[in-house]
Parts: sequence; C-alpha cells; structure tokens
Amino acid sequence: MISSFNIVTTLSIGLMIGVEFAVSVFINPVLQQLADQPRAQAIVLFARKLGKAMPFWYSSNLMLLIATWVLHRQASITLPMSAAIGLWALVILLTLIFLVPINNRMAREEAHAHAEQAHREHQRWDSMHRARVIALCAAMIFYLSAIRA
Repeated sequence: MISSFNIVTTLSIGLMIGVEFAVSVFINPVLQQLADQPRAQAIVLFARKLGKAMPFWYSSNLMLLIATWVLHRQASITLPMSAAIGLWALVILLTLIFLVPINNRMAREEAHAHAEQAHREHQRWDSMHRARVIALCAAMIFYLSAIRA
C-alpha cells in the first residue's frame, strides 16, 4: 500500500516538475523567437490553460506530500519530508503572491495590446518561474531522500 502511494506521489510530482521544466527550458525560449503578435497569442493561450490546471496540481501534490509524511510517521523521514513540504508550501505561497498576478495579466488578450510591456511581463514571469523550478526540484530531492530512508 505505502509503496504504491509513493509511486503515485513520485509520478505526480515528477510529471508536474517536468511540465514546469519544459515551460522554462523549451516553451518560453521558443515563444521568445516569435514575432510580437503570435507570441502574445501563444502566451495568452498558455497562461489560460496552465493557469487553470496548475493550481489543482500544486495543491494536490502538497496534499500527497503531507499524506506521505503521515503514512510513514518515522522519525528518520521527519526532517527531509518537513523540508519537502515546507518548500512546496513556500513555492505555492510565492506563486500566489508573485506569479499568479502576472499570469492573470498575461491571460487577458487586451493586455497584449502593448507588445513591449507584455514582453517585459513575460520575461519577469519567466525569471521567477526558473527559481520556482529549482525550488520544486529541491523539494523533490528532499521527498525522494525521505522515502528512501
């Protein structure tokens, strides 16, 4: 039971980090090469689609991490699991404070009427997103070291 739960948690967290990594390393660099109008349209579409799905995925993964901690209840995993849960919760909090407002502005098509301002917003979001991906990877490392213990 516990090993199946660990597999589900690892898969869900790993896939989400993979999506976030792909956005940072593949999608955004390609978007930067597009002309202003097609780039603005693509950003609106991605912001809307991911803006709807990711909040549920982030919170579900936090719940999976907490459930893993509760299921294992071993003293040897307390520190790494606490670090993983704390990092994940911090990422969610900082995402809500900094990235969600930018994403919401980017999701509005009329916001891209001023291409240069929209481009700066997207670059700002992208740089904060890269830090988020690094923090998520660190949380994953803590989680994997905890379940290995």
